[in-house]
Amino acid sequence: MRTAKFFLAGATAIPVLMSTAYAQQTLTGTIITLNRLRGTITIQQTQGTTASTGGATDEYNVQDRPQLENWHAGDKVTFTVSEGGGAKTITKLEKPKP
Repeated sequence: MRTAKFFLAGATAIPVLMSTAYAQQTLTGTIITLNRLRGTITIQQTQGTTASTGGATDEYNVQDRPQLENWHAGDKVTFTVSEGGGAKTITKLEKPKP
């Protein structure tokens, strides 16, 4: 009985751990719009290794609003997105490494 409870607890924990791992991802793209007052940014994601007009465009909340002062529409960025509670939030925003 104890062994069964142990396996059941482990089987329940795996999906929770996996959802946490997938909840944060690093992406690249081009800034389309910024709203410094609302703390949001719209980014068109890059597909593969080259910029494409067919990439997904999403609006994100920005965790550190003051960093938006350093960015402008058209800038290429690498960003880390954390998704939780139905909202996508950028936790890290930087220039892509060459």
